[in-house]
Amino acid sequence: MKEVDLSIVKKILWLRLAQMTVNELYKNKEFVVPIHLALGHESLAVAVDSAMGGNDNLFLSHRNIHYNLTKMQSLKEELDEYYLRKSGIGKGQLGSMNLFNKDKNISYASSILGNNLPVGCGFALGNKIKNENGVVFIVTGDGAVEEGAFYESLLFLKSNALPAVIIIENNDWSLATKTNERRAMIDFAKLADSLDIEYLHLQGNDPFIYQENIKLLRERALQRRTPVLLEVKLTTLGYWHMEHPDFPDGKFINYHCGPAPEVHEKEYPLIEASEDDPLHVLMQYLPTDELVKMSNKQAMLLKEEIK
Repeated sequence: MKEVDLSIVKKILWLRLAQMTVNELYKNKEFVVPIHLALGHESLAVAVDSAMGGNDNLFLSHRNIHYNLTKMQSLKEELDEYYLRKSGIGKGQLGSMNLFNKDKNISYASSILGNNLPVGCGFALGNKIKNENGVVFIVTGDGAVEEGAFYESLLFLKSNALPAVIIIENNDWSLATKTNERRAMIDFAKLADSLDIEYLHLQGNDPFIYQENIKLLRERALQRRTPVLLEVKLTTLGYWHMEHPDFPDGKFINYHCGPAPEVHEKEYPLIEASEDDPLHVLMQYLPTDELVKMSNKQAMLLKEEIK
């Protein structure tokens, strides 16, 4: 087994179990707000959190649960926000899709597709005007890259020499439509090259490889005063075949929002035995029985917190 930072492993396990807890409550119709789960995105969220500096700021999209939970390392306040209680992170006024937390350097989140990109640009420009030294991290998806704001933001950041890390979470879905069903393929490497922006593609859900590369990208963005573009191929786990009269044989669906009906809290938090699942990737670092023990301990801590 390879050497491993156990704190990273524990955070990934905790984040998966926290999302599974939310999923069970969601299946029981506990919430009145729509929630976009990020089962399968855990390694990226933990790696981004560990790579960020103290003066960096995070700008999120409607699918933000994994970043908010990772920054908080607490489920109760986020659950309270989903219940729209005053004890929630946003005092019950933000719900899910617009949930941010300035105390944890999450400066903005938006339910509007691609909206966080220009807002992040404005924040980066403000940093420059105030001579504040930090990197803006903006998380978007393969659906939002179809918005004009994506291209305009890259150009704006580059033209104004603003340090930023733009992260494309590419799960190949927008709502219930796969990329090749809705648009031509975009070569992000060529797009970045046309603007003289460094581009990197990551996949495989190895949190330590992600952490190392994101730290390097952050350093280059800061030192060279430039945006960098990171595309991460991942899978939002929890898909199923939907019955629909237009699809007599079933329609393969990756849910956009709502609960994952075939993911269950009582099962070991591994959802899929492949590199699509970050927890499966952790098995190259730790024996399965050790991961199970750690998982059980994290589950007990979660239950104590929210009971």
